[in-house]
Amino acid sequence: MSIISKKLLSTVALLSLAACGGSGADAGAVESAGSSSSGQQGEVRTISAADKRSGAEAHPQLLQEFGGAYTGPQSAYVVRIGQDIAVQSGLGDARSDFTVTLLNSPVNNAFAIPGGYVYLTRQLMALMNDEAEMAGVLGHEVGHVAARHGKKRQKAAQRNSILGALGQIGAAVLLGDSALGKLGQEVFGTGSQLLTLKYSRKQEYEADDLGIRYLASAGYAPAALSTMLESLAAQSAIDARAAGRDARGVPEWASTHPNPLERVSRAAKNAGKLGVVGGKRNRDVFLQNLDGVLYGDDPKQGVIEGNSFLHPDLKLKFTVPSGFAMQNGTSAVTINGSAGQGQFTTGPYTGNMTTYIASAFKALSGEGADIPYGDIQRTTVNGLPVAYATGRAKSSSGEIDVTIFAYEFSNSSAFHFATLAPVGKASVFSPMYQSMKRLTSSEVAAIKPRKIDVVTVRVGDTIDSIAQKMAYSSYQKDRFLVLNRLSASDVLQLGQKVKIVIY
Repeated sequence: MSIISKKLLSTVALLSLAACGGSGADAGAVESAGSSSSGQQGEVRTISAADKRSGAEAHPQLLQEFGGAYTGPQSAYVVRIGQDIAVQSGLGDARSDFTVTLLNSPVNNAFAIPGGYVYLTRQLMALMNDEAEMAGVLGHEVGHVAARHGKKRQKAAQRNSILGALGQIGAAVLLGDSALGKLGQEVFGTGSQLLTLKYSRKQEYEADDLGIRYLASAGYAPAALSTMLESLAAQSAIDARAAGRDARGVPEWASTHPNPLERVSRAAKNAGKLGVVGGKRNRDVFLQNLDGVLYGDDPKQGVIEGNSFLHPDLKLKFTVPSGFAMQNGTSAVTINGSAGQGQFTTGPYTGNMTTYIASAFKALSGEGADIPYGDIQRTTVNGLPVAYATGRAKSSSGEIDVTIFAYEFSNSSAFHFATLAPVGKASVFSPMYQSMKRLTSSEVAAIKPRKIDVVTVRVGDTIDSIAQKMAYSSYQKDRFLVLNRLSASDVLQLGQKVKIVIY
């Protein structure tokens, strides 16, 4: 979460990006209505001027939504490989037609948009084990654009009814559910929420097939997409197991790309049908370029530790109740659970808490009817002046309680929770409200960034001994195995290179 909040423009509302729900979070490709592609290998077309304009308009907004561009030395490498694989799609006739960006995001995510814009997060890159896997993921996303899946999905969404507010905010944004459509856009983030509606199985399979084809035509091992999907399935499983201890959703790319285990075997089978013998994987080159990349949360945007969110620059901390998951974004922290949803964010503050709360409710109301709310209550929480109020909004599934709970940190800065809960159940967030506190200097100093460290197996090293170096207090071995696509029965070989996460 950055210090300054933002409002995504309407262009981004047309993009189908990630859903940061409690059970999962983003990757998808998005297409404009003007895109035209059959996805046939060898077909060369010029990217339309309209797509170039829409992509150029959305690009800076997407950078802001997903942590900005990563500035490490890995960026140039990702750009080169991304352009190499993107030209295999026939969407453009030159590498320069594609703008490839490595994002400074702690979620497992990749996506592409019209106009030749392709994105990969550093977190998903860290899960990969060779260059071919990275090319396969990027090729899969470009395949979604080539097959115009975004346009087809948008049409399907327009045919569906609104699925309700709780747990389906993304659908409310897409379909304009009165005030809640605006609430979903303003509070829960247009860019990070629109993949509540997943691709169909057929669309996923088609994108897989295109990605495999692109791999083969670029000289990579076609089976690389299958092994990457295997890692995603394993990551999904471990995140689900750790959900009670680490309040973060399952990997975005996995959750929005359903049935990963089924797709592993299918992708492997279809890769074999191409009859390609061998193919480059470029593992050593990939690991050399990956070494040192930031892993997990960027402390400059705050970190999630267990059920707590800590921000060293803002010097604050809060804890979500058991059963709730958090997703940290550039401008806000999204909170999801079966009993409600919320977001922690900020807004302009001039020293008047009454005006601040009114503005927060007004932002939720948007173009629709204002959300009526009761008297503003005042108190203190751990020495912080507090003001809060609860209102009631209508959704297609009934009425819900909407609460703004705001804290004054200084004469010029305030932060607030905006939460949704079933009528009469708003108190489910009370423990979270009461947990807000300022961080001490020693607590701030203790917040350290994590990074990927590529190490060489030495004499006497084992999976257990190396896994103990992982910068986690729980699931060290499991995390190590998934990160390196290993099984517990594997034996490390002398000179083998493996990834660990260190401070």
